[in-house]
Amino acid sequence: MKEEIKAYGTVLELIGNTPLIKLNNITEHLKGNFFAKVEAFNPGHSSKDRIALYIIEQAERKGLLSPGDTIIETTSGNTGFSLAMVSIIKGYHCILAVSSKSSKDKIDMLRSMGAKVYVCPAHVAADDDRSYYSVAKRLHEETKGSVYINQYFNELNVDAHYHTTGPEIWEQTGGKITHLVACSGTGGTISGIAKFLKEKNPAIRVLGVDAFGSVLKKYHETKEFDTNEIYPYRIEGLGKNLIPTATDFDVIDKFIKVTDEDSAHTAREIAKREGLFVGYTSGAAFQAVKQFAEEGEFTESSNIVVVFPDHGSRYMSKVFSDDWMNEQGFFDSENIEEIQKIEFIK
Repeated sequence: MKEEIKAYGTVLELIGNTPLIKLNNITEHLKGNFFAKVEAFNPGHSSKDRIALYIIEQAERKGLLSPGDTIIETTSGNTGFSLAMVSIIKGYHCILAVSSKSSKDKIDMLRSMGAKVYVCPAHVAADDDRSYYSVAKRLHEETKGSVYINQYFNELNVDAHYHTTGPEIWEQTGGKITHLVACSGTGGTISGIAKFLKEKNPAIRVLGVDAFGSVLKKYHETKEFDTNEIYPYRIEGLGKNLIPTATDFDVIDKFIKVTDEDSAHTAREIAKREGLFVGYTSGAAFQAVKQFAEEGEFTESSNIVVVFPDHGSRYMSKVFSDDWMNEQGFFDSENIEEIQKIEFIK
């Protein structure tokens, strides 16, 4: 009797069920037990695979998509890659409006996946005609048979994580999680996970990560949209210059802001000390863990899960480039030893 071939039908079947990995070396001086939800193990190397598949399949169920139609979205890169991947398998065209802040690596990856890419200036107001929000809306209006994913204002973004990432974390920790730390951009990841976890145990602390130059932390604390908070920053996929309706601020207990420089160094530290090659936003997430620890947020019995949203390969021309780090002024007397010395044998 011949054995069956054990193979996945398509790459989409690999989305979700990412591992929870204990962090040992970078946490040795911190109180608590720390675990990373490593979303780079998704086939598209980021948490955005989850929302891409979920939102597209919901649109299919509602009869909004037919083969040959077009998926349109605004993205800092990861959502776009995931949408392009899903579109290939399902037979859709993909058009993406991308922030110029996105790394060259991300933009090249989007093009390699067959997406048509429009690169839009990052440091303009959300309602500016040149912003990636406005460009995506215009492309949707001009393209017959298109669906605009609109992740910042789409409740399905939250639902995807409520139905997948949240239950996975609860099961993987045996319900013993005490704290969730996650970055907030669209807010779908942190909101969906938090909604599920707090239904299981309202005492779980949900800690959000914001960037300096973003409005989210102040809005959470005051419900005031303060344009004076807005200024350019380098971290991708974190923070916002608008208030996404996909963010449920009520399920987030506290926000903390992290700097571009600290987050970049922490991303490199994770790679060197834990062997996990994760992205800039993951560096921001663990930098926030350090800062929350300094504020006394954790005890020895705390079980902290931090979401690492994507893979380091998306940032080879940025945080993992010594040249880029030097250009940003991120190497100083304290961390100059981070520069990689290369010896050429002649």
